[in-house]
Amino acid sequence: MPDQALTVYIVDDDPSIRDSLALLLGLAGYRASLFADAESFLTAWRPEWQGCVIADLRLPGLTGADLQEELARRGSTLGVVIISAHGDVATARRAFRAEAVDFLEKPFEQAELLRAIEQGCARDAERRIQQAAAPAVPGRLGSLTEREREVLVHVARGLHAKEIARSLGISPRTVEVHKARLMAKLEARNVSELVRLAVQSGLDAG
Repeated sequence: MPDQALTVYIVDDDPSIRDSLALLLGLAGYRASLFADAESFLTAWRPEWQGCVIADLRLPGLTGADLQEELARRGSTLGVVIISAHGDVATARRAFRAEAVDFLEKPFEQAELLRAIEQGCARDAERRIQQAAAPAVPGRLGSLTEREREVLVHVARGLHAKEIARSLGISPRTVEVHKARLMAKLEARNVSELVRLAVQSGLDAG
């Protein structure tokens, strides 16, 4: 059962589509909030909203793709699923480039939509975790020793332990010790997170 704090925001100018989707989502355990156009949704939108957006591609005024791009510009964490009866490769590509969760052509299977919504809500949760952690990153980076920062820069560039060791004139074992300390200090679960933190902080360009 989905978290009751999660809401699926349905943006579609067809009242019958809005109502049928709201019914489906209610049965699946989601709350639904309905909008007839992108403009009314954007007027109501708040940064603290959690969940997922289902937006029809063709809307009066701003399109679903326009809505998706405006939400990204505003820094929204909401996952976006684009639906359309008039899909084509170009519009689908535009949606995915703007990081749409999915692009579904009508008529679609209910299971397919629910799967996309679940992914959208999961993406929203992940983005919120990243945003919450972001302010703490500079402080954590400040706790690193000069050698640890050097190792982090090399890790972010995709170098392996032996390559880092050769570059810094230390042993591969010492590199692994530094990586373990980096993960502990930066609260990274794996090397991929170390890389992401380094890139976000601009260290990979150092």
